[in-house]
Amino acid sequence: MRDAQITDVLIIGCGVVGAAAAYELSRYNLSILAVDRLNDIAGETTRANSGIVHAGFDPVPGSAISRLNVRGNELIRKLCPKLDIPYVQNGSLVLGFDDKDIHTLKDLYHRGVEYKVPGIELISADKARELEPNLAENITGALHAPSGGIVGPWELAIALAETAIKNGAKFSLNTEVVGISRIENYYLVSTTKGDFRTRAVVNAAGLYADEIHGFLKEPDFKILPKSGQYYLLDKSAGDIVTRTIFQCPNEHGKGVLVTPTSHGNLLIGPSSEDIECKENTDTDTKTLQFVLEKARHSVPDLNMRECIRNFSGVRAVADTDDFIIREADKHFYDLAGIKSPGLTAAPAIAEELISMMEASDIELVPKDTFIDERRTIRFKYLSNAERAEIIKKNPAYGRMVCRCEGVTEGEILDAFDSPLPPMTLDAVKRRCYPGMGRCQAGFCAPKIIALIAKKFNIDPLDVEKDRLGSFILTGEKGRKPYDV
Repeated sequence: MRDAQITDVLIIGCGVVGAAAAYELSRYNLSILAVDRLNDIAGETTRANSGIVHAGFDPVPGSAISRLNVRGNELIRKLCPKLDIPYVQNGSLVLGFDDKDIHTLKDLYHRGVEYKVPGIELISADKARELEPNLAENITGALHAPSGGIVGPWELAIALAETAIKNGAKFSLNTEVVGISRIENYYLVSTTKGDFRTRAVVNAAGLYADEIHGFLKEPDFKILPKSGQYYLLDKSAGDIVTRTIFQCPNEHGKGVLVTPTSHGNLLIGPSSEDIECKENTDTDTKTLQFVLEKARHSVPDLNMRECIRNFSGVRAVADTDDFIIREADKHFYDLAGIKSPGLTAAPAIAEELISMMEASDIELVPKDTFIDERRTIRFKYLSNAERAEIIKKNPAYGRMVCRCEGVTEGEILDAFDSPLPPMTLDAVKRRCYPGMGRCQAGFCAPKIIALIAKKFNIDPLDVEKDRLGSFILTGEKGRKPYDV
């Protein structure tokens, strides 16, 4: 008889890879617990991802990356309509500027053909400018991959996690792992919220995957954090290009891209800098200027007066040339070093995890019923008749909170009642978009703070912007920001 106090699988880390693992595992009759040290999921690398669904022509032949990229692209295209995730198959162009670049593009094309990337083609500079009139005049050719896409990175993770919860998985946030030991036929995982016993561990800890591995055995890899800084431009600039524009890859990576986002903005970046601190998300003028100069090499007429935000993310790059996907010890699985195209590959990595578990005698019995759909209300996209009907049923949809993004109080209350409710200003933004517009929450923040405080019965002074301790309000208590 199974011990009900022992979880079947414990997932460490709730970025997009951990969330995809939880989603895929929740198809089976397993008890699943996912833990994360932050107060929301997708709070580190996934949060500041460029959101590119890579076509799959770039990875080195024979690598896990090459195997999982194209499959991940296919899976994301199927997942997004089912789980109501913002996604656009906009295609991508890799630009060449000289003979060396054209040689590289030919190599990438042949890889793409080998990997069965659909529709991939080499095109002339004139054809590239016909597709994208705002490209630089001095390009010499391009690689066109119509299967490339853009997705909301944190929405992908949130949707996968919420669906896993609907299928019985449990999530514990603000839960940092501080030790792991093997005891007979289970693992004892010690955390800041106590000890958990589990039959299997999935290490999807991203920036901290080497440290998590090191709790159990001497690590044979190291995570080397790499910073990437970005510009985010307003939706008014979002149509200067319709496809994702890459430059030819080199020893420093895939270069600075210019791309529309799945939300309709324009994204420029990232830089690529080795850093010491895994939590350093600073931006600086010098690096951002470098990013802009590189971007204008591809798209010269970028209107930077439309910039509404600069931000940076930290990528979990391992000192290996490939993803680390393996059973590192009996029923202890590393999903580590998931660099680009990790977002694209995440659903395929989760499939690979299932295959590894099956090969190591973990019993996987599919559920008779599996919830595999999710719907959210986006008021701004409803017809006038639909708006009138929904306001009649729930007047909260008639109270506008974020004018920039057209987000109503009803949508925020829906997020509070979701399987993974947001408790911070940024967590609300990641669910239903208030604060993502031109004013960057300058007007709607007080109302959202008041709604959070009322819903969770806390003082508005205790509402956080994002991570623990990031309080927004300070000083003496006074009148609430808004009377809700």
